[in-house]
Amino acid sequence: MALPFFSSTRTIPDITAVPRHIAIIMDGNGRWAKQRLMPRVMGHQRGVETVREMVKACRQMGVEYLTLFAFSSENWRRPADEVSFLMQLFLKMLEREVNKLHENNIRLKVIGDRSRFDAELVRHIEAAEHLTAGNTSLTLTIAANYGGRWDIMQAMHALSQAHPERATAFAEEELTPYLSMHYAPEPDLFIRTGGEQRISNFLLWQLAYTELYFTDTLWPAFDRAALEAAIQSYQKRERRFGRTSEQLSEDKKNA
Repeated sequence: MALPFFSSTRTIPDITAVPRHIAIIMDGNGRWAKQRLMPRVMGHQRGVETVREMVKACRQMGVEYLTLFAFSSENWRRPADEVSFLMQLFLKMLEREVNKLHENNIRLKVIGDRSRFDAELVRHIEAAEHLTAGNTSLTLTIAANYGGRWDIMQAMHALSQAHPERATAFAEEELTPYLSMHYAPEPDLFIRTGGEQRISNFLLWQLAYTELYFTDTLWPAFDRAALEAAIQSYQKRERRFGRTSEQLSEDKKNA
């Protein structure tokens, strides 16, 4: 499989003013609804509007990849009625939004373990991915029933099955094509809304050198201005990838 990126632990990637890849944990839907004396599910519905706004904004800004953590492998621990609502909301989004994504030249990918999804949802996921596979303006990835440790383990299992003769003699670059996001560069910017400051088992392999940005803003209230503030913070970071500030200065002089 050809990769569109280099591992940041092995090769220094190109640094752009606008992040090529933004990954977001969309946190705070339930608290947003609770503050307004609404059921938690109303926060999830309002969160869908924020997703639409972020997709539009990222496409206009020139972001190439947007990855959203919609449902973690640990979220099955939530109340059964909330989980059921989230699954139905995911299905409705696929039914309503895919044609709009396609019309706007947006590719949709869904990563995660699909074994716990019902057959109808899996069919819609596969149809949506197939319809939008050739689109090039933005790749929108939805992580659903996804966990970073699961991702690494399933990749290792797939690699071992593909090359059983190699046993344990694998290199880092050989594992990368089997990870869920083998088709995308590593995230430049990670955003978590809702005030929590952790990555919660999201893209553990891929976030090795990603710039982290945490905000107290709850996801339903996160708008384009909030996204621009996150990108402005990113633009002020010094991305050294193991080098010193002096080396960066010297590289700029010689550029």
